[in-house]
Amino acid sequence: MCNYRLLAIDIDGTLVNTRDELTPATREALVRAGRSGIHVVLATGRRYSRTLHLVEPLGIEVPLITASGALVKDPRTHRTLYLAEFERPTLRRALATIAACGYDPVICADTFDQGFDYYQLRADVDSEQLAEYFKLNPDCGRIRPEMIDNPPPGVFTGFAMGSRGEMLALERRLQVELPQALYTHVLRSPRYTGFMCELAPAGATKWSAVHRLATDWGIPDAEICAVGDDVNDIPMIRAAGLGVAMGNALDAVKEAADRIAPSQDEDGLVRVVEWLLGV
Repeated sequence: MCNYRLLAIDIDGTLVNTRDELTPATREALVRAGRSGIHVVLATGRRYSRTLHLVEPLGIEVPLITASGALVKDPRTHRTLYLAEFERPTLRRALATIAACGYDPVICADTFDQGFDYYQLRADVDSEQLAEYFKLNPDCGRIRPEMIDNPPPGVFTGFAMGSRGEMLALERRLQVELPQALYTHVLRSPRYTGFMCELAPAGATKWSAVHRLATDWGIPDAEICAVGDDVNDIPMIRAAGLGVAMGNALDAVKEAADRIAPSQDEDGLVRVVEWLLGV
């Protein structure tokens, strides 16, 4: 049996249940994994500020992988360890494409120390989905009307919001306009009704961030276990020594996985830890 030394875990649909709770059973299992010598790493699509509250209960003292791998920070000092910054011509063209398709883009830069998370074009938007996002994230954004032509420095990710069909069409358009220049995926956070077409510089995935940390720690790919449920988890599930899909995962994620764990509402991560510890 392989001696797994790194456990990379998605948050929504994996670490927390459908009520956005970290259950005592899951917390205790991950603390046990950490005490056994396994590096427990969160690898999430969430913004950095929306991940910090989960660090202390788990006793995690390793970097946080956020924005689906585009931003990695040290939660103890908030120091940025890795940022997948866009080339400015690529970013400007991507934002112009989003706007040409009729959507308001939102971009995220490394602004945690400044007290906000993202830039938006305007306060009032036609999209009900994006309006909901702004309402649920009060005081997290700053209006920058010129951001398409003059984006700020340090932008590592962006997104638009709409229906699933609209966002899949937008993703196809972005890939046609900027072939091999972007990493994109379409998903829906359980926090919002709309789907997001998220974009980052090419090569910036959860797996690229996990692999970078593992290399620094001298951990080979074969000794990594990655667990998730959505499309942005597929790169790390495919590449890790053991890729695990939650029971509630999308079919495409299950097809990419080596094993299927119980669902998020069945404390599926408890079973994963038991596999790793040989229980």
